[in-house]
Amino acid sequence: MFHYLEGPITIIEQNLAVVDIGGAGYACHTSMNTLSRLETGKKARLYTYCNIKEDAFDIYGFYDQSEKRFFEQLLTVSGVGPKAALSILSSGTPETLALAIINEDERALTLAPGVGKKLAQRVILELKDKIAKESKGLKVSGYSPVPDAAGMPGSKLTDASSALAVLGYSQSEISAALRGLETEALSVEEIIRNVLKNSL
Repeated sequence: MFHYLEGPITIIEQNLAVVDIGGAGYACHTSMNTLSRLETGKKARLYTYCNIKEDAFDIYGFYDQSEKRFFEQLLTVSGVGPKAALSILSSGTPETLALAIINEDERALTLAPGVGKKLAQRVILELKDKIAKESKGLKVSGYSPVPDAAGMPGSKLTDASSALAVLGYSQSEISAALRGLETEALSVEEIIRNVLKNSL
């Protein structure tokens, strides 16, 4: 289906942006993060996810691919549909939400409307398991993982690598992105933001 839609933004409403393409308005359900970066009348590109059912054809659009990848990761969790995934994405950035999952911070996830404690626990349980599989054996030049040493450089890079894995990056992409980055003076979120910025 559509990989992205690009054109002037004609309408912005709560959790909705309309993209004009050749005189046709495509309604894209989206997060508060994406909406905050859009302006009516200005051209934008939204990376899309199409939810097609017998009685519906819904398009979900995101300002960057990392947010789209995180949306798709959330949909793999049992009990999380597009509306719940969008609600979670509207409560934080992909980086902060990935870190909340890694750190088992239920409260950060329950800030999203409609997301209770049980659903937050399920998101953490199922996505942490996927992160562990994706980042198992991850070797990044210049550091040795130190899972239990909070605040140590190895721990920062381990957390950043795990967060990037949940955003859809492969082990080789993470290793290459971190290799030339001076991380000692950066927080985990700053490391992730630098990688995302350099990969766009």
